[in-house]
Amino acid sequence: MLSRRRVVFVSLTTLLLISFFSLPSSCKAVQNDDDDDDDEDLSFLEEADGDSSTSHDHYPDPAHSDDDDDEAEYDDDDDFGDFSGNGESEDDGEAYKQPVVDDKDVVVLKERNFSDVVEDNQFVMVEFYAPWCGHCQALAPEYAAAATELRSENVVLAKVDATEENELAHEYDVQGFPTVYFFIDGVHKPYTGQRTKDAIVTWIRKKIGPGIYNITTLDDAESKLTSENKIVLGFLSSLVGPESEELAAASRLEDDVNFYQTVNPDVAKLFHIDPNVKRPALVLLKKEEEKLNYFDGEFVKSKIADFVSLNKIPLVTTFTRENAPSIFESSIKKQLLLFTTLNDSEKVIPVFQEAAKLFKGKLIFVHVEMDNEDVGKPVADYFGITGNAPQVIAYSANDDGKKFLLDGEVTTDNIKAFGDNFLEDKLKPSYKSDPVPETNDGDVKIVVGDNFDEIVLDESKDVLLEIYAPWCGHCQALEPTYNKLAKQLRSIESLVIAKMDGTTNEHPRAKADGFPTILFFPAGNKTSEPISVDADRTVVALYKFLRKHASIPFKLEKPTSTPKPDPKENQKDEL
Repeated sequence: MLSRRRVVFVSLTTLLLISFFSLPSSCKAVQNDDDDDDDEDLSFLEEADGDSSTSHDHYPDPAHSDDDDDEAEYDDDDDFGDFSGNGESEDDGEAYKQPVVDDKDVVVLKERNFSDVVEDNQFVMVEFYAPWCGHCQALAPEYAAAATELRSENVVLAKVDATEENELAHEYDVQGFPTVYFFIDGVHKPYTGQRTKDAIVTWIRKKIGPGIYNITTLDDAESKLTSENKIVLGFLSSLVGPESEELAAASRLEDDVNFYQTVNPDVAKLFHIDPNVKRPALVLLKKEEEKLNYFDGEFVKSKIADFVSLNKIPLVTTFTRENAPSIFESSIKKQLLLFTTLNDSEKVIPVFQEAAKLFKGKLIFVHVEMDNEDVGKPVADYFGITGNAPQVIAYSANDDGKKFLLDGEVTTDNIKAFGDNFLEDKLKPSYKSDPVPETNDGDVKIVVGDNFDEIVLDESKDVLLEIYAPWCGHCQALEPTYNKLAKQLRSIESLVIAKMDGTTNEHPRAKADGFPTILFFPAGNKTSEPISVDADRTVVALYKFLRKHASIPFKLEKPTSTPKPDPKENQKDEL
């Protein structure tokens, strides 16, 4: 998918909701009229038209068929949480050359050996990848390093080229790249951790190990404090028993934090726990602005896990590929994002951190470096952030994916008021839009965010809308057909054929489930959800779809052709 994705990553990509709708009373007549479509001669719609060339004729025309539609889901996994899609796809650029990675300990799986490897090994991690996928390329060295580290622990890390092993990818419902599963005794579950060697190793060890580890000496404690970014320590009365079991159970619910236990008061002191405190006691340490969090709840699995989940994320998280999953998998779905350039970060981030303390447990605060070409810029582009001045937006990471813009300077007071209004649902959503075209006289009308209501939601018109991405090969392949359809139907005043660039424009009524997405908005029924167009992407099929679903009946008359002169008659006249 494009990423949708995603969409985000795409989307942030969200699923298109299709609901039943009530057509006006004229619908029945349209439906009956459509019964004759099979007998209607529509060949003239597909006849070659020398004027149907487009500005994209120079693009290669990918082999496109109905079966290819699913490939849109593979264009970009957009697991950046799903708002950082870069628009990678097979159609982009030159032939991809896979970088060299020392993955000697990664097992290559194909259909012929897949079952044997999964059934003969208790623990198997499998990555489904595409050679051209940028996220897969970034994961490759981390995955290889994890495979080497876990080699002696009876864990197999394997990979499947899903572009070659299509049946395996289909069997395991691979809908984006990379897709990673972990098999235990042949039963698989998705890998939900970060895409780094340390995160993969930690996650797997939690699944195959006891969940918690003992720290008995100061040397061991100092080693753990030095090497780990986040760590949980339980100060217990005994290393076995109910308290230890609750701590171990909680650890299995947190994939990216290591849990330890000790009975040694000196170790507890090193971890900033009072040696004389009533046991059990628990602390979370981070190498962040907020370094210590002390647990004061009931010492049971669910309470411990909730405490760690709430506090493991820093007050302000700088957005990276690696920490994106932890941001979006948090139970806190509302986020404030600060966009800055490197020059402004030192001045503005302390203000953002101060505000973050006021909303701990309610909002996630994220910092995005706009001048980071690899990560920050795509995120800024997704949200429509322009210019270099610091900007703050609120984002709802639920299915609605709404975003809201802070109108004012980035100060603690302004962020506090903005955050309070966000939590109370008092903010007005912000949507991206290209400038409204000065003229819009083409057969295909250009829709942007700011003229969407005027064109698409006009109750007097039946409107067909394509949501496309400029880089999408399938969109490029569809364009000549779409233009020809619009030209054939330009005389139908009740019908509008339109398109919108879904990467630079947004509207709450235009949710794209990948690119291209084609939606139909019937006249007189614009308050209902649009109809998702699932017809074949030919002029005839789209014409039939419109005839069937249009609220205002129409029918094209076959053009009358001028009889061709008989050459024999011409010869006769010459004689």
